[in-house]
Amino acid sequence: MNSLRSLPRNHNFTRAACSPFSRSLMTTRSPSATALNRLGKVESWLATGNRTMSTGSGAAAESEQEIITKSQLAARHLIMNRPKRLNALNWNMINAMKPQLEAWENSDLAKVVLLKGSGGKGFCAGGDVRTVIELSAEKDPQALKFFEDEYKVDHYIATMKTPFVSVMNGITMGGGVGLSVHAPFRIATENTLFAMPETAIGFFPDVGGSFFLPRLDGHIGAYLGMTGKRLKGLDVLYGGIATHYVPSNRLSELEARLSELETSNFDVINDAIEEFTENDTAESFILNPETRKSINKIFGKKTVEDIMAALDKEDSAWAKETKDTLLKMSPSSLKITLEQVRQGAQKSIISCFKMEYGMVQQSLADHDFAEGVTASLVNKTAPKWQPSTLAEVNTKDITKKYFNTPPAHDLELLSDKDYSQYPHRKYSLPSENDIKLVVTGEAPDIGDYALSETEVVDWFLKERKGKRGVAEKVKAVLKQNTNVVGEGEAQSLKWIY
Repeated sequence: MNSLRSLPRNHNFTRAACSPFSRSLMTTRSPSATALNRLGKVESWLATGNRTMSTGSGAAAESEQEIITKSQLAARHLIMNRPKRLNALNWNMINAMKPQLEAWENSDLAKVVLLKGSGGKGFCAGGDVRTVIELSAEKDPQALKFFEDEYKVDHYIATMKTPFVSVMNGITMGGGVGLSVHAPFRIATENTLFAMPETAIGFFPDVGGSFFLPRLDGHIGAYLGMTGKRLKGLDVLYGGIATHYVPSNRLSELEARLSELETSNFDVINDAIEEFTENDTAESFILNPETRKSINKIFGKKTVEDIMAALDKEDSAWAKETKDTLLKMSPSSLKITLEQVRQGAQKSIISCFKMEYGMVQQSLADHDFAEGVTASLVNKTAPKWQPSTLAEVNTKDITKKYFNTPPAHDLELLSDKDYSQYPHRKYSLPSENDIKLVVTGEAPDIGDYALSETEVVDWFLKERKGKRGVAEKVKAVLKQNTNVVGEGEAQSLKWIY
């Protein structure tokens, strides 16, 4: 039995999409023997609220929906369904997500929420910035409204009490990062391709980028935000972006397993996901000690000019490639992004979204965002940045406009929940700082004894319940950041400052 909720298909973010939006969604359910005793309650829940209901043939109706919802026992599925556009976000989709997430958050029947994309190639390739720029050129306030509603959904996902699982199977960029990276459970597969490529279009890594980027290891956040570097598969896990790595051929079984749990206990959800994880033997860019040392040394510099100078001094193919990449980006965006990451490290998640909302207002008024989108996405030409060089960008003016001037419009979120560190970090691989605290004896229960590499690895394997990827991550961080002192059984590690 299918109960369908119709959401008109609209590829373009138009004024029609800006009128009071349809909150109707398609819902399909997969009843099983174990679900029969719940069916009455589920039907009652689906019928509540002010959403309009319609019927139609399952496959045909589903192909016309941009957002599909599915109830599978205790699990609720939110599926982005624009596969030909790699599930890129438009305003219809964002505004369909909001009421559905709120309904599930307030439902006793919804124990876990899963977000995924259809088609297999893209989780979500970003937002419809092309139409945003068209609206902005017409001085239409709906251009800013797109970002307002997008940030509301991103923050709501970040603060839901219902366990939320983002299945990042495929391209995950821009707006897709905002829908996934703040969730407590973030699953990468061999198909995952992650990037924040905003500086290439004269923008900055928004959707909460000012919060999550500086909380990655070392200066990886500044590096990823400025260069738009793409991470694939296992590196999305090792980089701290995903919490788990699950082969794509196991996702259906994982979804079925989660639906059977009948609990919203985060530890139980985590243990269930771990049942389907796998170690991959692919070479890791992120765990390469030499590259990591270079990233931390160079992208920890004070200014973009200092970063460029340090890349010039670095005699490596990586340094040359990185500098060549940065030279293609908007010089203004590079300076904005570096300052954004630095400021975000000291702010709460709400403060970061509010800061970004002010930054968006300035970006819509400036030259480079419109130029970057029009040249790259419409004309397929190289953007002509203004100013065109780093030397011409006045850092003080950038800081004043983007960070020190109160915005004309403030951001009001759906929830007032706030935090300065992600509350579910224990489900990720240990961070570089976590490992440092154990090596230096500053972590609880370590004591005054210096530990060997084996002891540090064993400590984290026990603390993370044998989580896959822990040993590889810890060993790589130790290789990069410690020296071995002593000999034989007296060997121990000393952290390099």
